[in-house]
Amino acid sequence: MVPTTMRALMKPGPVAGAVLRTVDVPRPGPRDVLVRVLAASICGTDLHIYNWDEWAAGRLHPPMIFGHEFCGEIIQCGSEVDNVEVGDYIACETHVICHTCYQCRTGQGHVCENVSIVGVDRPGIFADYAVIPAENAWKTDRRFPAEIATLQEPFGNAVHTALSGPITAKSVLVSGCGPLGLFSIALCRFAGASNVFATELTPMRRELAKKVGVTAVFDPSKDDVVDRVHELNGGAGVDVLLETSGAAAAIETGFKSLKYGGRASLLGLPSKPFMFDFTNQIIFKGALVNGISGRKMFDTWYSTRALLEGGLDLSPIITHRLPLEEFEQAFELLRSGQCGKIVFKIAEPSWAPGGASR
Repeated sequence: MVPTTMRALMKPGPVAGAVLRTVDVPRPGPRDVLVRVLAASICGTDLHIYNWDEWAAGRLHPPMIFGHEFCGEIIQCGSEVDNVEVGDYIACETHVICHTCYQCRTGQGHVCENVSIVGVDRPGIFADYAVIPAENAWKTDRRFPAEIATLQEPFGNAVHTALSGPITAKSVLVSGCGPLGLFSIALCRFAGASNVFATELTPMRRELAKKVGVTAVFDPSKDDVVDRVHELNGGAGVDVLLETSGAAAAIETGFKSLKYGGRASLLGLPSKPFMFDFTNQIIFKGALVNGISGRKMFDTWYSTRALLEGGLDLSPIITHRLPLEEFEQAFELLRSGQCGKIVFKIAEPSWAPGGASR
């Protein structure tokens, strides 16, 4: 039986912080599913919302539940749902698309011009229960614990970034060793990159980069990254730049480290516009530049599934597992940078560990 109320982490108004409240359990519409949330992870977008920065103030309309990375068990289906069923173990594609704009109608739904994002433009998932469109539910094998299943959505960003071009036998520089950078390092190593270099200011995250297989990680406040990359890469720049930091200095250093004819895939979001040597670092260099927005729907999800089922281990990137009640500690950790991925443990699955797949 579905309870009538639940815990939910709310952005109560246009102020910094959040509150944990008791609210009504949402009801699914005809094409929706109600999910019992098992685990949820935090990303940089959630920190923007928590801090109530300029971007959040211009996008959100509180009060609302926020959060978007999660996994759970379907406990109710709307009357028109036929792609999933009660009991399915799922993660969620958090971009809800319109299906009618030019991008959607030409197979580019990941850049839908009318996109509505779970936990940003519509109610989120930092709660005991959540409603999502059934078409956004992604069935997941029960062999994967909830703390891994919830990482599929953010890991998909790294998959889209890294695999937007060849990686095997290529040299790579990853800018920033936050969770997305760490995912990218692990993926590149798993995919057979020849060298995987990284830059990161935080000592703790540099150590995490070593755990997931980086060839060398540099402190850009002390190291001459461009010289060190050339020194360790046979005198050449890297074939691929994966930019996950959004920092202007890191972007400049990354392009200077990229060889002529190399590929740059940019995922990080700069906080404001900045000057860049477009002529020398892109045009004369003949660089191929990819802007990355979320995950391709649903190509990236199939790649993500194959990588995880093939043995790629993301568990070293999870550094904190906390109950939802400790959200203030979680966001302070994220703000400090003294963490990898943080996961809220919200409920236990209804099946025994190692239970049969669905």
